[in-house]
Amino acid sequence: MSRVEDWADRLDVEDAITRLFVATDEKDWAAVRAWFTDEVLFDMSGVTGLPASRVPADQIVQGWKQGLDPIGAVHHQVGNFRVRVSGSEADASCYGIAYHYRRNVSGLNTRTFVGAYDLHLSRASGRWLIDAFRFRPKFIEGNLQLEKM
Repeated sequence: MSRVEDWADRLDVEDAITRLFVATDEKDWAAVRAWFTDEVLFDMSGVTGLPASRVPADQIVQGWKQGLDPIGAVHHQVGNFRVRVSGSEADASCYGIAYHYRRNVSGLNTRTFVGAYDLHLSRASGRWLIDAFRFRPKFIEGNLQLEKM
């Protein structure tokens, strides 16, 4: 593989991750689902306390939909990408900040997640898809019950 192809793969991996987060912010659940393989090694243990497990992508999307639909505005900002591509597989990590805002909530109407993501992607039919997703929080602040209010 040439250096140009290596860079193109790296940019395509970064683009897949960025598009996942933008689709999440836009609550475009079909687009969110399109960036995952059918089953994902999913690890949100730093937030939920539950161990990592293989989860159907549809279940992840349904959980995000349920948790984020009540939120008025969701904004993910990712950067500081590190990507290693090896053939049709890629390991990637990035920093991430997620802001959640809900209007007309008595008390604090925001919450913020700050941390890093570790992802594994595989190339299928010319596209990079996420088959492992882990969030490592550095800190979470604000109203942790925002979607329930």
